[in-house]
Amino acid sequence: MACARPGGTPAEWWERLAARLIEGFVFGVFYYILFIVLWAAFRTVGVSEATAGRLPGVVAWFLAGLGYTAYEWVALSGAGRTFGKAIMKIRVTPRDLPRAALLKRALVYPGPVMLMGIPLVNLLGGIYVFAVGMIILIDKPLQRGPHDRLAGTFVVKDLG
Repeated sequence: MACARPGGTPAEWWERLAARLIEGFVFGVFYYILFIVLWAAFRTVGVSEATAGRLPGVVAWFLAGLGYTAYEWVALSGAGRTFGKAIMKIRVTPRDLPRAALLKRALVYPGPVMLMGIPLVNLLGGIYVFAVGMIILIDKPLQRGPHDRLAGTFVVKDLG
Protein backbone atom coordinates (compact mmCIF):
# COMPACT_ATOMS: atom_id res chain seq x y z
CA MET A 1 0.00 0.00 0.00
CA ALA A 2 1.36 3.38 -1.01
CA CYS A 3 1.63 6.11 1.57
CA ALA A 4 -0.14 9.44 1.33
CA ARG A 5 1.83 12.36 -0.07
CA PRO A 6 1.06 15.99 -0.82
CA GLY A 7 -1.95 15.94 -3.08
CA GLY A 8 -2.93 12.32 -2.40
CA THR A 9 -1.80 8.73 -2.64
CA PRO A 10 0.87 8.14 -5.31
CA ALA A 11 -0.38 6.33 -8.40
CA GLU A 12 0.92 2.80 -8.85
CA TRP A 13 3.53 2.19 -11.53
CA TRP A 14 1.13 0.03 -13.51
CA GLU A 15 -1.52 2.78 -13.53
CA ARG A 16 0.99 5.23 -14.96
CA LEU A 17 2.17 2.65 -17.51
CA ALA A 18 -1.39 1.85 -18.57
CA ALA A 19 -2.15 5.57 -19.02
CA ARG A 20 0.96 5.98 -21.23
CA LEU A 21 0.09 2.86 -23.24
CA ILE A 22 -3.44 4.15 -23.89
CA GLU A 23 -2.07 7.49 -25.06
CA GLY A 24 0.75 5.78 -26.96
CA PHE A 25 -1.76 3.70 -28.88
CA VAL A 26 -3.74 6.77 -29.94
CA PHE A 27 -0.63 8.74 -30.91
CA GLY A 28 0.75 5.63 -32.64
CA VAL A 29 -2.31 5.61 -34.89
CA PHE A 30 -1.75 9.34 -35.49
CA TYR A 31 1.90 8.58 -36.39
CA TYR A 32 0.96 5.88 -38.91
CA ILE A 33 -1.62 8.11 -40.58
CA LEU A 34 0.98 10.88 -40.82
CA PHE A 35 3.58 8.43 -42.13
CA ILE A 36 1.28 7.15 -44.89
CA VAL A 37 0.31 10.67 -45.94
CA LEU A 38 3.91 11.89 -45.89
CA TRP A 39 5.21 8.79 -47.66
CA ALA A 40 2.70 9.32 -50.46
CA ALA A 41 3.48 13.05 -50.66
CA PHE A 42 7.26 12.59 -50.61
CA ARG A 43 7.09 9.74 -53.10
CA THR A 44 5.07 11.87 -55.47
CA VAL A 45 7.73 14.60 -55.56
CA GLY A 46 10.68 12.16 -55.58
CA VAL A 47 12.01 13.01 -52.12
CA SER A 48 11.71 9.43 -50.78
CA GLU A 49 14.28 8.04 -53.21
CA ALA A 50 16.81 10.78 -52.36
CA THR A 51 16.59 10.03 -48.61
CA ALA A 52 16.46 6.23 -48.84
CA GLY A 53 12.80 6.37 -47.77
CA ARG A 54 13.59 7.55 -44.23
CA LEU A 55 12.41 11.14 -44.40
CA PRO A 56 8.65 10.41 -44.12
CA GLY A 57 9.28 8.41 -40.93
CA VAL A 58 11.53 11.07 -39.40
CA VAL A 59 9.03 13.84 -40.16
CA ALA A 60 6.06 11.74 -38.98
CA TRP A 61 7.81 10.90 -35.69
CA PHE A 62 8.70 14.56 -35.20
CA LEU A 63 5.15 15.78 -35.85
CA ALA A 64 3.49 13.04 -33.78
CA GLY A 65 5.96 13.61 -30.92
CA LEU A 66 5.44 17.35 -31.11
CA GLY A 67 1.69 16.78 -31.05
CA TYR A 68 1.93 14.43 -28.07
CA THR A 69 4.17 16.85 -26.17
CA ALA A 70 1.91 19.82 -26.91
CA TYR A 71 -1.19 17.79 -26.02
CA GLU A 72 0.31 16.74 -22.68
CA TRP A 73 1.29 20.30 -21.83
CA VAL A 74 -2.14 21.72 -22.68
CA ALA A 75 -4.03 18.88 -20.93
CA LEU A 76 -1.99 19.12 -17.73
CA SER A 77 -2.20 22.92 -17.76
CA GLY A 78 -5.98 22.73 -17.92
CA ALA A 79 -7.45 19.60 -16.37
CA GLY A 80 -4.34 18.30 -14.59
CA ARG A 81 -4.47 15.03 -16.49
CA THR A 82 -4.45 13.56 -19.97
CA PHE A 83 -7.11 11.24 -21.36
CA GLY A 84 -5.00 8.20 -20.41
CA LYS A 85 -4.70 9.46 -16.84
CA ALA A 86 -8.43 10.19 -16.75
CA ILE A 87 -9.22 6.61 -17.83
CA MET A 88 -6.85 5.26 -15.16
CA LYS A 89 -8.25 7.71 -12.56
CA ILE A 90 -4.91 9.36 -11.81
CA ARG A 91 -3.83 12.99 -12.07
CA VAL A 92 -0.85 15.29 -11.80
CA THR A 93 -0.62 17.45 -8.71
CA PRO A 94 -0.26 20.22 -7.61
CA ARG A 95 -2.82 21.78 -9.93
CA ASP A 96 -1.58 25.38 -9.50
CA LEU A 97 1.81 24.92 -11.18
CA PRO A 98 2.95 27.52 -13.68
CA ARG A 99 2.55 26.51 -17.32
CA ALA A 100 6.34 26.83 -17.73
CA ALA A 101 6.92 24.04 -15.19
CA LEU A 102 4.44 21.81 -16.99
CA LEU A 103 6.13 22.60 -20.30
CA LYS A 104 9.46 21.44 -18.84
CA ARG A 105 7.73 18.25 -17.69
CA ALA A 106 6.29 17.60 -21.15
CA LEU A 107 9.59 18.33 -22.90
CA VAL A 108 11.51 15.90 -20.69
CA TYR A 109 8.89 13.16 -21.16
CA PRO A 110 7.27 12.54 -23.70
CA GLY A 111 9.20 15.25 -25.60
CA PRO A 112 12.03 12.95 -26.78
CA VAL A 113 9.49 11.04 -28.90
CA MET A 114 10.01 13.84 -31.45
CA LEU A 115 13.48 12.41 -32.16
CA MET A 116 12.51 8.74 -32.42
CA GLY A 117 12.56 8.66 -36.23
CA ILE A 118 16.28 9.41 -36.43
CA PRO A 119 18.41 6.26 -36.77
CA LEU A 120 20.48 5.51 -33.65
CA VAL A 121 18.69 8.29 -31.77
CA ASN A 122 15.64 5.99 -31.66
CA LEU A 123 17.74 3.42 -29.79
CA LEU A 124 18.86 6.05 -27.30
CA GLY A 125 15.25 7.24 -26.99
CA GLY A 126 14.09 3.71 -26.19
CA ILE A 127 16.79 3.39 -23.53
CA TYR A 128 15.71 6.75 -22.10
CA VAL A 129 12.04 5.73 -21.91
CA PHE A 130 13.05 2.45 -20.21
CA ALA A 131 15.26 4.36 -17.74
CA VAL A 132 12.41 6.74 -16.85
CA GLY A 133 10.21 3.73 -16.11
CA MET A 134 12.90 2.16 -13.92
CA ILE A 135 13.42 5.41 -12.01
CA ILE A 136 9.68 5.58 -11.31
CA LEU A 137 9.76 1.97 -10.07
CA ILE A 138 12.70 2.42 -7.70
CA ASP A 139 11.78 5.87 -6.36
CA LYS A 140 9.93 4.74 -3.27
CA PRO A 141 7.53 5.86 -1.89
CA LEU A 142 6.90 8.82 -4.24
CA GLN A 143 7.40 7.00 -7.57
CA ARG A 144 8.52 10.13 -9.41
CA GLY A 145 10.35 10.24 -12.71
CA PRO A 146 12.84 12.89 -13.83
CA HIS A 147 10.02 14.81 -15.51
CA ASP A 148 8.11 14.91 -12.19
CA ARG A 149 11.16 16.06 -10.25
CA LEU A 150 11.98 18.80 -12.75
CA ALA A 151 8.45 20.20 -12.66
CA GLY A 152 7.81 19.55 -8.96
CA THR A 153 4.86 17.27 -9.71
CA PHE A 154 3.42 14.06 -8.30
CA VAL A 155 1.12 11.60 -10.06
CA VAL A 156 -1.58 10.60 -7.60
CA LYS A 157 -4.75 8.55 -7.50
CA ASP A 158 -7.82 10.63 -8.22
CA LEU A 159 -10.00 9.50 -5.36
CA GLY A 160 -12.48 12.36 -5.56
